[in-house]
Amino acid sequence: MNKGIPISVAIITHNEELNIGDALASVSEFGDIVVVDSFSSDKTLDIARKYTERIYQHEWQGFARQKQTAVDYARNEWVLVLDADERVPPDLKKEIQAAILALGNDGFLIPRKNFFLGKWIRHGGWWPDEVLRLFRKKSGAFDLREVHEKVVVKGVVRTLAEPLEHYSYRSLSEYIKKMESYATLSAKTYIRENRRPSLKSLIVNPASTFIKMYILRRGFLDGVHGFLLAVLYSFQTFLKYAKLWEMCAVGKNKENV
Repeated sequence: MNKGIPISVAIITHNEELNIGDALASVSEFGDIVVVDSFSSDKTLDIARKYTERIYQHEWQGFARQKQTAVDYARNEWVLVLDADERVPPDLKKEIQAAILALGNDGFLIPRKNFFLGKWIRHGGWWPDEVLRLFRKKSGAFDLREVHEKVVVKGVVRTLAEPLEHYSYRSLSEYIKKMESYATLSAKTYIRENRRPSLKSLIVNPASTFIKMYILRRGFLDGVHGFLLAVLYSFQTFLKYAKLWEMCAVGKNKENV
């Protein structure tokens, strides 16, 4: 039988040596820790083995499918999905333990404290950023979308009070690298949904993103960090529609050959 808190933790990794140790340390008291790794070339696995033997390697399948694979390995009734750059503080750990003992619940939303370049971002839509991460394995599963993956739970879902800590984007270079990847995934999703680009989407949508984050959601209260995020998000919006235009243009050229 598993020892510790009777919850399975599901984590996916790829070259996360800078993050994985702190993530696993924050859930070391949990009874079952599953790591699904997409063939890391750094010290990720060496660090992970200090906390669990339940490590599996799979070729990359996309965020949702990869995380669902980790959930499928879970042995316990309750599953907590954790990203490598997230941490479970002690107060949240206590609340989780109490929550799974209450009857009639199938899943829990957890607020997230998102850090950008070392600062907790409290505005611009980044707080409380509730995410569904704790659920009964039999009641929940990932919606298999390419980007912005989420868990869908059949049953009663409540919200916890204590937050996860999310240390995203420790540098601008890290953000820009991920931005390009996310924009490509979003464009591919739009292609499958038969959406088409327009001049309006290239001009108006990025501007709307900036206005929404920086003014309507008061990102300006986070100072320079809030301004940078609004600019970066607006450019990411532009980039995904530009990539959509490129994919559509390439497709038309192939049809005309």
